[in-house]
Amino acid sequence: MKTLLVALCLLAGGARAAEPPRMQVDPFWPKPLPHNWILGQVPGVAVDAGDNVWIVHRPRGLTAKEKGAALPPPHTVCCTPAPPVIEFDPAGNVLRAWGGPGKGYDWPENEHGIYIDPQGFVWVGGNGPDDGQVLKFTPDGGFVLQIGHPAHGAASNDVTRLSRPADIAVDPAANEVYVADGYGNRRIIVFDATTGAYKRHWGAYGTRPVDAPFRYDPAAPLPRQFGRPVHCVKLARDGLVYVCDRQNDRIQVFQKDGRFVTEWRVAPATRGLGSVWDLALWPDARQTLLYDADGTNNQVRILRRGDGSPLGAFGASGHQPGQFRWVHNLAIDSHGNIFTTEVDSGKRVQRFVPAAPP
Repeated sequence: MKTLLVALCLLAGGARAAEPPRMQVDPFWPKPLPHNWILGQVPGVAVDAGDNVWIVHRPRGLTAKEKGAALPPPHTVCCTPAPPVIEFDPAGNVLRAWGGPGKGYDWPENEHGIYIDPQGFVWVGGNGPDDGQVLKFTPDGGFVLQIGHPAHGAASNDVTRLSRPADIAVDPAANEVYVADGYGNRRIIVFDATTGAYKRHWGAYGTRPVDAPFRYDPAAPLPRQFGRPVHCVKLARDGLVYVCDRQNDRIQVFQKDGRFVTEWRVAPATRGLGSVWDLALWPDARQTLLYDADGTNNQVRILRRGDGSPLGAFGASGHQPGQFRWVHNLAIDSHGNIFTTEVDSGKRVQRFVPAAPP
């Protein structure tokens, strides 16, 4: 109860809402998976309107030793791959699980990104070499819509397909779906969320994207194009669109029509896989904080949304509760609980809760 009261105070607005809460890991969330299931790499997490937590993971990436009970004949007592999409209730119990290849749609080769829209539809992407589509399902896994089709190679101005899309966000007022596209392309692209009809797209600074090679250099002027991957897209209540330009160590901010607003560099000395992997907005009325999952430095960084100023961070490299191995995604529920997922050898979802003052 004391922790809940702290979270409610932080959500109440005013000066305190701009101060990041101190977070502590909950090592008992989620509950043990049923049916002898095990998770592979977890490249997506989302929270729905009822504060249920959804993840997408990669069953096909599990090693033979990890899924020994599923081998013919079984090699070990544990384990079997869980279905790709899993919904947890706030207490960490599995509510339902589904996903994988089916009739009428092309399931991605390598799952990447999940989003639950305000109507409860579940959107899934993929970043396999030939993944050029995003999929929309009912909460029970009924197929609704496919946008794009499997295809190979970059084509940042082709409006009929995607190229290894990384993330999805829906604007319910306009009935539009935004796609961070992606590991192959270098753009944000927008479609009608019901029909899949193309609306618009843009690259860095709101310009036409270009599929030209580049190499990030922290000492050089900022690139005029997105790097690969364009790893996330997030919509704020005030209409701003936030984009993770991961390997360029920056966040770019746009209006919904693609007009460029501003950009912020985040840990710009970070090389390799970059510092901006995913973003989540703090759930106070003005969404005053922005949380950045930095999978290279294995931290969750806290930024002031008004100007991108760093306010703090939590996490460190490692495999213990509260540490990360390639923290890949994060989501925040209405109480300020933060859910993180990990790929590479991390292969887990963790919950962090606002801690009571010392």
